[in-house]
Amino acid sequence: MAAVPSAVAVPSSAGLAPVTLDDKYLLEHGRVYLTGTQALVRLPMIQRARDLAAGLNTACFISGYRGSPLGGFDQALWKAKKFLMDNHVHFTPGVNEELAATAVWGTQQLNLHTGAKVDGVFAMWYGKGPGVDRCGDVFKHANMAGTSKHGGVIVLAGDDHAAKSSTVPHQSDHQFSAAMMPELYPSSVQEILDLGLHGIAMSRFSGCWVALKLVTDVVESSSTVEVDLDRVRPLLPPAPDVPGGVSIRLADMPQAQEARLYQAKLPLAVAYARANGLNRLMLDAPGARLGIVSAGKAWADTMQALVELGLNEDACRRAGLRMLKLGMVFPLDPEAIVSFAEGLDAILVIEEKRPLIEAQLKTALVDAKVATLPRIIGKSALPAVGELAPN
Repeated sequence: MAAVPSAVAVPSSAGLAPVTLDDKYLLEHGRVYLTGTQALVRLPMIQRARDLAAGLNTACFISGYRGSPLGGFDQALWKAKKFLMDNHVHFTPGVNEELAATAVWGTQQLNLHTGAKVDGVFAMWYGKGPGVDRCGDVFKHANMAGTSKHGGVIVLAGDDHAAKSSTVPHQSDHQFSAAMMPELYPSSVQEILDLGLHGIAMSRFSGCWVALKLVTDVVESSSTVEVDLDRVRPLLPPAPDVPGGVSIRLADMPQAQEARLYQAKLPLAVAYARANGLNRLMLDAPGARLGIVSAGKAWADTMQALVELGLNEDACRRAGLRMLKLGMVFPLDPEAIVSFAEGLDAILVIEEKRPLIEAQLKTALVDAKVATLPRIIGKSALPAVGELAPN
């Protein structure tokens, strides 16, 4: 082998921190390289560490049924068994989706009885879109019943909009809205962690089960992410005095559950999203006339489409654009929508499949009696079938 020329500088490893494949689950500060699936495995470990730092002794329970794009989640959990055990995370796959969801529901009842060994159990259910369909009964009952104060539930819904690895294209948004479950929609691996932590905090604060929509292009991607324990700092807004609170309780009548869900729990979820900036104004040009609203994968695709059109941030400002990125797609925050729409001539709603955001946006503007309603452009211009790609 030829000698290295003296003029060529050879990088030295001196001073570099050692790196191992276990860093993705062990490092508590800095940046690590994760796939979306590995981020879901890391999520309960971060939550457990955050709870300990807050003086809470909690545990986590995970159950579900595999299916694309979450087909490899259980395998990733099994591979990380040692790390999960060290963090009091218990994983038991379900015989089917409904039994898994019912087991998750049971974890929220732990502190209704004496003898609990932990302050609370936060739980994660996972499944693909058709699995969400199967669990409608459990989701509606469990969301009505509520979550425990130091527990909380995240529902991981794997949506394959284009049926790339599924027998049918599927979309879970309307199942969650039918069950009146708040839905968060990450657009990146980093947001899987961030919105996942917000989802647990929101679930505890509002008493709702909270859905995390995970599409193929996001959960099967990979990137470098920040894993600092204090990266997400939930702000709890002032809450109205609800007799008995919003957490799960014994001897609860269905009529009372319904009233509590509509009148207290969902408004608390909206208030949490507002206080923590989950719906963010990303661009606001002076005198803006056109607004763009999007979320999740559709937001990332919109950004790519603008790049391919040669529209950088300065060009978008000159064009008079205002852009809103939604972290919570259901229920929409009406205050955020009305404020966003002020002075606009038109709003372009970019979302895949059947409309969820568009319908809520129209209702919010009509209910607010906006003097001059902007033109809403959504499924009148964009397809409701197949995949909505940047091109």
